[in-house]
Formats: sequence, structure tokens, C-alpha cells
Amino acid sequence: MACFLVPMVLAIITTIIQKASGRLATRLKLTFLNTLLWGGVMLLAVEHVWHGEVVPWPPFLTAMANPINIPVMLYEMATIGTTMSVVIVLTWTITLTLIRVMPKIVTFKELEQVKKPLTQL
Repeated sequence: MACFLVPMVLAIITTIIQKASGRLATRLKLTFLNTLLWGGVMLLAVEHVWHGEVVPWPPFLTAMANPINIPVMLYEMATIGTTMSVVIVLTWTITLTLIRVMPKIVTFKELEQVKKPLTQL
């Protein structure tokens, strides 16, 4: 119903942080995180429009039209929206870790290959 709003809020926050801090944003690759977040938000928004859960007239979210559906919408935002945000941030974190660790692994393997011929002499 409105699960895409949780990653959208996170994307807005990280975009503001990216604009405010230039060098830190580059170091943390916030552009990559923002791309993941905004891409997910756009895909989910299209999916919600496709299924008629978001409409172009107020209250925009069909769940808001009936007060009985509001707790269901909030529960979905708390569970599914938060889970999606956590998965996106974990994907970003794992990717950053791999970007920083892989060159060291490759360098270590290259050093091991250089050491082998020297020890065989």
C-alpha cells in the first residue's frame, strides 16, 4: 500500500547528506546508495500505481480513504518498507566492503605467486 514511502524517506535523507557533505559523500559512495534507493522507490511506486493502490487524486493512497485500512497500511510500512530499506543498505554495505577488500586480496595472491618461485630456488 505505502511500503515505498519508507525507502523514499531514507533516500531523501541520504540525498540531503550527499549534497551537504561533498568529500564524505564521495568516500562513502552515497551516489550508489541513492541510486539503489531511488531506483527501488520508482519501481515500487510504478507497481503501486499499476495495482491501483496509488491514485492521482486525494488522498492519493487508497488505504487512506477508509480509516479502517490505515493500521494495515502503517503495519505494511513498518514491516515491508523497513525490510526493503535494510536490504538496500546491506547491499550497499556489502558492495562497499567488496570494493575495498578485493584489491587487497588480489594483491595478496599476486605476492604469494611471486614468493613461490623465490622459495623454490
